[in-house]
Amino acid sequence: MAAHRKSKQSPLGGSAVRTAATLALASAATATLFEGSGHADPRPTTAQVRAKVDRLYEEAEVATERYNGAKEKADEARAAFDRLRDEAARRTERLNTARDALGAVAAAQYRSGGLDPAVQLVLTSDPDQYLERAALAEKAGDRQAAAVTAVRRELAAIRQLRGESAGKLTALRAQEAELRRQKATVVGKLAEARTLLARLTEEERARYEAAAAARNGSGTSTRTDGPSAPGAADVSAPVRADRSSGGEREPVTAPDGRAAAAISFARAQLGKPYVWGATGPSAYDCSGLTQAAWRAAGVSLPRTTYTQINAGRRVSRSQLAPGDLIFFYSGISHVGLYIGGGQMIHAPRPGAPVRIAPIDEMPFAGATRVG
Repeated sequence: MAAHRKSKQSPLGGSAVRTAATLALASAATATLFEGSGHADPRPTTAQVRAKVDRLYEEAEVATERYNGAKEKADEARAAFDRLRDEAARRTERLNTARDALGAVAAAQYRSGGLDPAVQLVLTSDPDQYLERAALAEKAGDRQAAAVTAVRRELAAIRQLRGESAGKLTALRAQEAELRRQKATVVGKLAEARTLLARLTEEERARYEAAAAARNGSGTSTRTDGPSAPGAADVSAPVRADRSSGGEREPVTAPDGRAAAAISFARAQLGKPYVWGATGPSAYDCSGLTQAAWRAAGVSLPRTTYTQINAGRRVSRSQLAPGDLIFFYSGISHVGLYIGGGQMIHAPRPGAPVRIAPIDEMPFAGATRVG
């Protein structure tokens, strides 16, 4: 009977089962360990971190210049909208004045009874008095017509201004949205770069900084004053510029007083921090520095690198003279102020203050002579 049927015994004893289970768990843990380590990202080398951080900074600078351009357009749209709003307010005030004048004429007619001139002629016993009253009524009619015309004119102008204002407001909102988008891009790129740098050990960070200093020109990253600053070009004396013959140099001087003034201003900013979107006086981004330098020389430059390159006459690398603007990367995303001797003053990137550096540390994209 089923009640007396013996249960089927496991071929392994209790201890054997426990041993097998332990081995299985150990095997699974080992497999998981190797599988996890096989898929773990290897720790990047200092060189790899440097390359990626440099790329992130370059991408952030591209976004910074787009931010600068969007901000410039947003400022222009806001100013245009404000002008239209002010003009609409002035027109509304004139409209109210014209309406008041029209109301005064209408009230005067109501008080006088507004009688037809023919009826007034019948009722008056003095023809001369009638003629005088008729002339006054005609003048009042002229004033009324002029008041009506003024009201209509102001109403039409206000309608037009409101339409233009709506268009400007739409453009302003679009530019502000672009501004926020580019700001988010810059902030994201810089945050990613900081995260990468934070993964470096103290020794790796030291090697990274040493490599960056060597690449950017060591000894020129701190602020110095006076013509004896290391690596600085004295614009009152001959400086040297590269020739296309490869390494051969010839003496050149700042082409005019304005170029010298721009360089003098830029030198006074050495050591000030790079802050994206900044135009001074306490911090700069690359195009903010060149714009401020030439403004000090009495020349107005546009805000962004990709507009500054078209703000003067293009010159080749072999024709560079102190005061020229030098642009880098294919996207024209960085600019410096040439000071002669193959060097420039520029605002490099976050963490690297305004400094003097060789122009061959970045891919040359073009140069412009302003002034």
